[in-house]
Amino acid sequence: MSSTIDTTTLADLLRRAAKAEILPRFRRLGSNDVRAKSEATDLVTEADLQAERMIKAEAATLWPDAVFVGEESVAADPALLGKLEGADLAVVVDPVDGTFNFASGIPAFGVMASVVARGETVAGIIYDPMGDDWAIAEKGGGAWLRRPGGETERLSVAAPVALDQMVGMASTGFLPKPKRGEILANLAKVRFLANYRCAAHEYRAFAGGHVHYLMYNKLMPWDHLAGTLLSIEAGAYAARFDGSPYLPHHITGGLLITPDRASWELLRREVFTV
Repeated sequence: MSSTIDTTTLADLLRRAAKAEILPRFRRLGSNDVRAKSEATDLVTEADLQAERMIKAEAATLWPDAVFVGEESVAADPALLGKLEGADLAVVVDPVDGTFNFASGIPAFGVMASVVARGETVAGIIYDPMGDDWAIAEKGGGAWLRRPGGETERLSVAAPVALDQMVGMASTGFLPKPKRGEILANLAKVRFLANYRCAAHEYRAFAGGHVHYLMYNKLMPWDHLAGTLLSIEAGAYAARFDGSPYLPHHITGGLLITPDRASWELLRREVFTV
């Protein structure tokens, strides 16, 4: 556990923000409560803004020395993202991951936070407001599903399988166009491809042993730091496309996560030929 930020306190803060600012707005958004950012499917809602505002304010009181890097805070001040690499301590937050789903009334969204200490992710939390539970990992402490009553269940990735039996998630929308068709064709080699449009639930499914691979090309820290640590602590092998470790300041280079290194090398060679 981080000696500076208590993970349980941070997890409880995410839950309280969801109950106060997110769930009351689910399927109740007004016409002025949803706006597009970079494109029509890249949305921000009042739930995103108000939940992040609450988390940021309480985090500033609890951990005044920590840099706060939230998705909506960076949207307002892009220079904030550059502070992550050099920060001694940072809290990285995605107030509503899966905003498109949330705005569409689809109950597949989550609240994510990670703790970064001196360039390393040391804790990650993925809270599911609909299920009211957390997937939590602390570096070196394993990955756990935790319920509000205190019950816990250890998470573990799936056993490796043959390529034609692999089931997994891949976000192909941000791949370079010349490569996208090639990789989509390559995905015919696996058993099944899905995309929840919600990294929070994709990471939870992977760490819980339900799928065999995750692939992402665009790497914003609020989308992937918590889930990558959760996956590694559940037993996974994770690396960028060039084989290097994924670090908190990386926003390019792709990310492939599998149950073991052999599966990673197989998928990298046969499918994700970026």
